[in-house]
Amino acid sequence: MEESNSRTSLHEMETLLVPLSVFVMVGYHAYLWHYVKTKPFLTTQGTHAMMRKQWLLAIKQGDEKKEMLAVQSLRNGQMATILCGTVAIMINVALPALANNTYTTGRHMSLMRSPLFGSHQSGGITVLKYGSASVCLLASFLCSSMGLGFLMDANFLLVNAAGNYRSGCGGGDDGEEEEVMVRWAAADHTERLVERGFKLGILGNRVLCISLPLLAWLLGPVAMAVSTLALVWILYCLDFRSQMR
Repeated sequence: MEESNSRTSLHEMETLLVPLSVFVMVGYHAYLWHYVKTKPFLTTQGTHAMMRKQWLLAIKQGDEKKEMLAVQSLRNGQMATILCGTVAIMINVALPALANNTYTTGRHMSLMRSPLFGSHQSGGITVLKYGSASVCLLASFLCSSMGLGFLMDANFLLVNAAGNYRSGCGGGDDGEEEEVMVRWAAADHTERLVERGFKLGILGNRVLCISLPLLAWLLGPVAMAVSTLALVWILYCLDFRSQMR
């Protein structure tokens, strides 16, 4: 009877806390997206996007120093994207063993069945937990991989395209005009690649962060709610410039 009451209480907590945690996470990112669109200068993502547009505009005008800065920034972005994708796929590979151990432990440890620090360890709930976490991790890996591809293409264009276009254009006024037109067209294409690469990299990083509370769900709904609030607070401090001072 006591075990049945404990399961009922735990099920009620999961019914309340899990949707609330998802709502808090989705609501925060909707709030952040609104600020990025309306007041980008108040967010780190918006500020970085404006700075990228400035040095890409300088590249269009033929500033070689800005070209070197762009290449270095792209390489740093590639390293961060590679790290995010690697972490996501490594955690996803370890998920089956983690799910099996958690399910087995939950059946034999009374702590894992407690209302405060425990989880409803039915087979369907376990599949839901690790299925949702696995989907988020795979989505993070996919976004990171696509973003890395765009950044690599943009890096190649920044390093090689300008010199190739200059050497390939003919002489005279017509050749100079053709050179300018080709350079600006290449710069526009490079700008689109850079923006897509960075946006996909940021998306992959955020999906990886969202998967962390889903992994904490294995410890119970309370752990998921606490980890969600902690993650939202950390992201808020990092996303808004006024909180970084």
